[in-house]
Amino acid sequence: MTRAHRCGSYLPGSRREWLKRAANGFGAVALASLLAETDGGRLLSAADETARGNANGGAPGNAASGPANREAANREAFAPRPGHFAARAKHVIFLYMDGGPSQVDTFDPKPLLQQQNGKPFAMKIEPTQFNNIGNTLGSPWKFSQHGESGLPISELFPHLSRHADSLAVVRSMTSDFSEHTNGNYFLHTGIGIQGRPSMGAWFGYGLGSECRDLPGFIVLNGGLIPPGGLDNFNSGFLPATYQGSVFNAGDAPVANIRRAEASDKLQLNKLALLNKLDRRVLDRLGHVDQLESAIANYELAYRMQTAVPGLANLNDETEATRSLYGCDSKYNGTATFGRQCLLARRLVEKGVRFIELTCPSVGHDRWDQHGNLRRGHTDNALAVDQPIAGLIADLKQRGLFDQTLLVWSGEFGRTPFAQGGDGRDHNPFGFSIWMAGGGVKGGVTHGATDEFGYKAVENKLTIHDMHATMLHLLGIDHERLTFRFGGRDVRLTDVYGEVIREILA
Repeated sequence: MTRAHRCGSYLPGSRREWLKRAANGFGAVALASLLAETDGGRLLSAADETARGNANGGAPGNAASGPANREAANREAFAPRPGHFAARAKHVIFLYMDGGPSQVDTFDPKPLLQQQNGKPFAMKIEPTQFNNIGNTLGSPWKFSQHGESGLPISELFPHLSRHADSLAVVRSMTSDFSEHTNGNYFLHTGIGIQGRPSMGAWFGYGLGSECRDLPGFIVLNGGLIPPGGLDNFNSGFLPATYQGSVFNAGDAPVANIRRAEASDKLQLNKLALLNKLDRRVLDRLGHVDQLESAIANYELAYRMQTAVPGLANLNDETEATRSLYGCDSKYNGTATFGRQCLLARRLVEKGVRFIELTCPSVGHDRWDQHGNLRRGHTDNALAVDQPIAGLIADLKQRGLFDQTLLVWSGEFGRTPFAQGGDGRDHNPFGFSIWMAGGGVKGGVTHGATDEFGYKAVENKLTIHDMHATMLHLLGIDHERLTFRFGGRDVRLTDVYGEVIREILA
């Protein structure tokens, strides 16, 4: 007997038997809904209501009245579902700082580090990713206190510092991995190996989406796919409908968005044929996740033909708004990330559940400065500082900040001692992230590293705690969001994770 778990509920019986009774699977129901729409204005036709009612045990339109019905909602165009308790936020924007920004150069000032600059490092040095270990390296950037809270922020972020009172900086984050690929898998999936579901997929699985016309999990690619590749955004063992969809930051975020057929009717006729053929396969085989996901994606792709061109047309925005984000910047990194952040706000307005932004190319390696620290961190900060500040300001003025959770994090931090003369090695033992927006207390710090900024020594946290907190703010108990896989109930936080309640508003 196969069981899928969501939010502590069970789907009893054989999936094959149940799905065959439920109109041959919900991907087919979703496509039937699309084919019934001719004017593009109705969500469901009468026939669709009947199909949905059959799928829900004879209760038309009642897609949330039991565990089997939650599975139905899962299959029906990613319909939104309630969490375990009242949510503080509806959407997540994950600002992924690929490569690992240095905590002691950004959000964790260390006066002793400055005093000991150039001297042999005074603490025991753990094995590092590379062996070219140098002396203590003070930060090239000054820290100042900002806002009414006096939150210390490096001069790398002059724009972001204006929103200091909105940030909750966690200074005691740790990772289990010091290598990029495994660190990225751990950051994105909670497990440091390939093949597990990304956090964006878990959010979609647990909560569905509020948007009919776009995927529930979108990755805005600034030009750098991180080490570990697209598996960072995969659905793993969750249904394939929940994997991340990668959009480019340019004017054409999705390739082949225009139909190839001469008319809408011709395209729908082709979809009808595909639906007929797929139904025959489902009649024979029962539940086939890949096939059902493909059917659901037919509908989504059809709707995206209308939604995406309008979404990508940033000329709809005022010149002042584009300038706020830095879209008109002469520095290409700022302009690229500015478009990403502006698209992220537009996706929030559309109801997309989880949006991740990757870093733009600044001409050299990400935040991963094993050498030339000053130039590398300066260029990367220049690329993201104004756009993120613009995003926060724009969300606030549109009334979206309190319903949107922003998370800023790399896969690990950097060492307080030099690699060579002017770089920093990977450091998973203590680094900084920040959260802002829905349900987060602003202008605070939590946790601490030692006097050099090397290791977490107060309120030590892990990536599992970050994931648990993110889920909590969207109304999900991370211990109850599970999926049966490999003989056990698997969750994003594995068997770990505590909500970071000290940063909650």
